[in-house]
Amino acid sequence: MIEALNQLSGAGQTWLWAMFFVFLRVSAAMFMMPVFGESAVPQRVKLAVVIALSAIVMPSIEVQVPPFAGARSFMPLGAETIIGLSIGLALRLFIMAVQIAGTMAAQATSLSQFFGGAGAEPQPAISQIMMVSALALAAAGHLHVRIAELFIRSYSILPPGHFPDPADLSRWGLAQIAQSFTTAFMLAAPFMVAALIYNVAIGVINRAMPQLMVSFIGAPALTLGGLVLLMTAAPVALQFWANGLQTFLAAPFAGIP
Repeated sequence: MIEALNQLSGAGQTWLWAMFFVFLRVSAAMFMMPVFGESAVPQRVKLAVVIALSAIVMPSIEVQVPPFAGARSFMPLGAETIIGLSIGLALRLFIMAVQIAGTMAAQATSLSQFFGGAGAEPQPAISQIMMVSALALAAAGHLHVRIAELFIRSYSILPPGHFPDPADLSRWGLAQIAQSFTTAFMLAAPFMVAALIYNVAIGVINRAMPQLMVSFIGAPALTLGGLVLLMTAAPVALQFWANGLQTFLAAPFAGIP
């Protein structure tokens, strides 16, 4: 019986070490992860989600976790934290793209000051609406399942306990940042084009009829047009954003050899 207890104790220690290894990567990513990492989510809920994700991921990669090596285990633990932060930051860039697009759209349609402090971070109304809609769309698209798959897949590209190559990681990070700004400009493109057409038309009318106070007529028209454009263009733009998020979750490390 004592021998059986010793075997169970060793197995339990190995399981706990593997669980802790996975916990570090998942918890580091959770700080910046969309939906689950938002500041409005209570810390206890975040901790419960991290533990649940770690319990889901751990059985798939338990054999890959390096054994406990005393003080020499601190370096692998640091590597797991860096990898988790990198994954979380890459996912957070998708939310930042929506926020940038909303800010650009709000500035173009003179709606940047309405309800600016409605969220935890001061955002224009359009930015806040688009961000909340994007989070809801991501959650409705089984984000929790896709994230669990992402973490399991990440161990085949970024082995546990090994620091990623700095050159590969920097190239991958720069590609994600560039893609984030590209997505932001594409989401805000209808508002920018509409604002350009509006300003050109106002300029032509002002030149043709200098005595007409075009600003008193044009400003309400711009606000109304911005709201109508938000109602018609936002669903298509957010669906485009959701497709990009799903594509990233399916192949998150496409830029890392």
